[in-house]
Amino acid sequence: MAQSPVPRPASTVLAVRDADAGFEVLMVRRNLNSDFVGGAYVFPGGAVEPGDGHLRRAVGPADPEFSALLDLPQGGRAYVVAALRELFEEAGLLVACDDAGEVRDLEPLAASQLLEARRRLNAGEETLNDLLDAAGLYLDLRGVAYLAHWVTPTGPPRRFDTRFFVLRAPSGQVARPDTTETVDSVWLRPRDALAAHERGEYEMIFPTIRTLESVADCASADDVVTYARNQTGVVKTEPRLVNRDGVISVVLAGDDGYDD
Repeated sequence: MAQSPVPRPASTVLAVRDADAGFEVLMVRRNLNSDFVGGAYVFPGGAVEPGDGHLRRAVGPADPEFSALLDLPQGGRAYVVAALRELFEEAGLLVACDDAGEVRDLEPLAASQLLEARRRLNAGEETLNDLLDAAGLYLDLRGVAYLAHWVTPTGPPRRFDTRFFVLRAPSGQVARPDTTETVDSVWLRPRDALAAHERGEYEMIFPTIRTLESVADCASADDVVTYARNQTGVVKTEPRLVNRDGVISVVLAGDDGYDD
């Protein structure tokens, strides 16, 4: 019997913003041809890459602080960098500040320039360090809060050990899918997203659903960030797949069949 692959370190991020009817979260639709949850609406995210641990142009906590937050011996900062890098690559939102740490409009990177910079980054023509250096900007890690930790169950050919983060979306920028990994982007209230899933309009995977449920009662974008920061500890959630009379179900620790 083939061994289940070791989960790959990954990050995902809930970018939240305030709206008239309550806060909204950014969701992107994965390309239908993707070999991992193709067609599903998810939060921007992906695997942690080697360069994420060596990003020079960033402001915020150092690796020991992020590693302690994520209960890791080292390398925690790379997860946070990966989350913000993926937010830019997949949705076009760049969370950045100037060399004085001031958050400002991205004048050096106007809308069209921002899209071109993302194209070069996604094509491997330049690194995130290169992009930020040319614009005189720094990735801003200060507003990121740690929300959840999910591990893909054994069974699927690709597995991820994913840290979920949350932050307020940068103002003055428009989310746009990259049209390769993501083919749509939408801002939704969590309860509206869950209702759309129930109606069969949006395909979603189990961790996405549970994460939306966990923040649905928050009143504002700041409340979501505060909720994440005030958690006493983030528990690693490891679902399992259970076959009941030919029907595959996802179960969590404590559910019937989890320990079978």
